[in-house]
Amino acid sequence: ARMTFSAQKCGVCFHPPSIILIYRDNSQNKTRQRTMPIRNFSMFSDCSRAAEQLKNNPRHKAYLEGVSLRQLQKLYALLRGHLQGRTLAESLEKFHQEETIDPEEDMNKLDDKELAKRKRIMDELFEKNRKKKDDPDFVYNVEVDFPQDEQLESCAWDMESDEEI
Repeated sequence: ARMTFSAQKCGVCFHPPSIILIYRDNSQNKTRQRTMPIRNFSMFSDCSRAAEQLKNNPRHKAYLEGVSLRQLQKLYALLRGHLQGRTLAESLEKFHQEETIDPEEDMNKLDDKELAKRKRIMDELFEKNRKKKDDPDFVYNVEVDFPQDEQLESCAWDMESDEEI
């Protein structure tokens, strides 16, 4: 019979470097703690790759099913920040900056990897804010009246007449 686990909390320990998971063992109805040591990780390591390797590790896979890849990436980023000499607050701030979209940023100048990262962040934000039919505050066919007394901005592309098309 397959054991089922429900992740409750997940965190990082700096000494020794490890990921700590508090989970519920549903087969025995007990709460347990699992320590997963982090080996071969340095201040130059790729947090995304390390998180994927841990999540797909056969020894830990069943326990980490309820933990998102993004959360594991964040824990690795905090560990990397610690190895680089940053405080926990500084590491959290840096992670937040990397995971936030700057509306003034020109995304045409980004390379493919950075652009894919920004798209992933926007997709996650969209899904988080999206109203689904099952949501208690879901409203079908919302109508919004926009104020007409303000000066409307015109754009050059909508100035041309239809005859030129």
